[in-house]
Amino acid sequence: LHLSLRRQRQMCIRDSYTEVAETELAVFLQRYDLGRLLSYKGIAEGVENSNFLLRAEGGTFILTLYEKRVDRNDLPFFIGLMEHLAAKGLSCPLPVLPREGEALGELAGRRAALFTFLEGMWTRRPTVSHARQVGAALAGMHKAGDGFSLARRNALSVDAWRPLFAGCGTRVEAVQAGLSAEIEAELAFLEANWPRDLPSGVIHADLFNDNVFFLDGQLSGLIDFYFACNDLLAYDIAICLGAWCFEADGAYNVTKGQALLEGYDGMRRLGDAEIAALPVLTRGAAMRFLLTRLYDWIHIPDTSFVTKKDPKEYLRKNRFYRQVKRPAELGLMRDATLS
Repeated sequence: LHLSLRRQRQMCIRDSYTEVAETELAVFLQRYDLGRLLSYKGIAEGVENSNFLLRAEGGTFILTLYEKRVDRNDLPFFIGLMEHLAAKGLSCPLPVLPREGEALGELAGRRAALFTFLEGMWTRRPTVSHARQVGAALAGMHKAGDGFSLARRNALSVDAWRPLFAGCGTRVEAVQAGLSAEIEAELAFLEANWPRDLPSGVIHADLFNDNVFFLDGQLSGLIDFYFACNDLLAYDIAICLGAWCFEADGAYNVTKGQALLEGYDGMRRLGDAEIAALPVLTRGAAMRFLLTRLYDWIHIPDTSFVTKKDPKEYLRKNRFYRQVKRPAELGLMRDATLS
């Protein structure tokens, strides 16, 4: 596990985005009934794959080339999940099927697929309304995921955190003095207290604000399902609380937390055990992003084209969550019987 995680992170560092020649793209598009290619350009956002905005006579689409760091064996899960969720009414990119019916093809030496274009933009300043809509959309995705026939384990869940930490080596103290001992103690707590018997299913696992689109203030869809996997549904909520409910100064906005949790609870009612587990799950979600950011901070060269994210942001969030004793402190107001 340690070696596979290390290779995964190193490949992320080494690989660059794939360029596509117009002649290659024209051959690829012959599989589709989209008419003449009008234009295409690379999309800078996104770090896992190479994405292009493509315009043809038949409409506007997103072309995705899956880089070497993405396991080809996972692609049927990702493609199939989007098809399944869209069929259940969730607004998300839908794979465009060519004439022969297979969504995945080959382009520029990469597996590639074409997706419908989702209208909207992601918000850089989430409001209480945004948080409420995200909570409802997340619950809708969890419900829509019921019955999906494929499964993918979460390679970045609690069992992977210690190997990932070990891969950071001896340079952790250069990020912040005392950080190694702090992470070690928190890992020991999480491993001993991680909930195992909560409702599980397909989770997004990366529903940050740049993966949610809004149009005229209303949520228009979810994107980027390439961390999606099977895990505890409440863990996905914990990830969203960390992504949507902290202000720029690092303070937790309990009003946003309440809105997100009420939005979710109104669509899929949380069980008592899920509510009780939220303080631990939020600590774990913060640890997951602290460690992946820490690994990249240490291993990605400063000259790389990859923008490194500050791991200390999620260290601060983890420290906040350690002080949380009751779900009400996160914004969930119906936890009185569990206090």
